[in-house]
Amino acid sequence: MAFNEKLATRVRNKLAKLNTPLVTEKKMFGGLAFLVNGKMCVNVSGDRLMCRFDVKDTESVAARAGYVPMEMNNRLYKGYCYVEPDGYKSSVDFDFWITLCLDYNHKAKSSKKK
Repeated sequence: MAFNEKLATRVRNKLAKLNTPLVTEKKMFGGLAFLVNGKMCVNVSGDRLMCRFDVKDTESVAARAGYVPMEMNNRLYKGYCYVEPDGYKSSVDFDFWITLCLDYNHKAKSSKKK
């Protein structure tokens, strides 16, 4: 799946504006992932954001506009979600999702290196 280049630029610019350390980009999950400190933080997949967040926040996160549970191969991924464009259209909503991902990043486990 192709990713929305304008959305990727928006994420890139936001991370740079926040002086987020050690940001790398990698094609993952059919889109473009932004890794912070070597851990997947947020992904642009088509016109959607894919967010990684603390599982304990699922109830409040699920109540937000644009939230779609992340499911792949009939498996629900806890602590991950997609966000449709109506959920990040405003700068306030966009900032919420990026901050949510960054707040969890320092607690997230790194994937095993191959």
